[in-house]
Amino acid sequence: MQTDRSGGFSLAELMVAVVIVAILAAIAVPSYSSYVVRGSRAAVQAELLELASLQEKIFLNSNAYTPSVTAAYNGTSAGGLGKTGGQTPDGKYAFSLDIAVPSQIFTLTATPVAGKSQAGDGALTISENGQRCWYAGGAAACTAW
Repeated sequence: MQTDRSGGFSLAELMVAVVIVAILAAIAVPSYSSYVVRGSRAAVQAELLELASLQEKIFLNSNAYTPSVTAAYNGTSAGGLGKTGGQTPDGKYAFSLDIAVPSQIFTLTATPVAGKSQAGDGALTISENGQRCWYAGGAAACTAW
C-alpha cells in the first residue's frame, strides 16, 4: 500500500527554513542598527552646522552670540536659536550652548539622549572658530568630523 503525498513541507524542511531566516536576521539587525546610528549622527552634524550659521548671523547683527538654544530666534543676541524643545526633531540628541564672556566665543554641543539608539555614541560639538569634534563613545579626545 503506497500513500500519495500531496505537496507540502515536512517538519525538517520548515525547521531548516526557520534556522536560515534566524541566521540572516542575526546578521542584518546589528548592521541596520549601526546604519541608523550613523544616519542620526550625520543628521545632527548638519543641524549643528545650521545652528552655528544662525549664531554667526546673530553675531553680525549684534556683535555677540546668543546664550540660548531654546529661545525664539529674532536675529539678535537677545533672542535664541529657536530650538524650543532643546532637542533634535527625532529626540535622539539634546543641544546645549556654552558662551564665554563677553559673548565672543561659543561651543554648541549635541549630546545623545539616554535610552535612545544614539546613547553611547558620543557628543558632537562645533565652536565659533569652526572646530568640529566628536567625542566617540564618551572619549575625552576630540575626533574631527
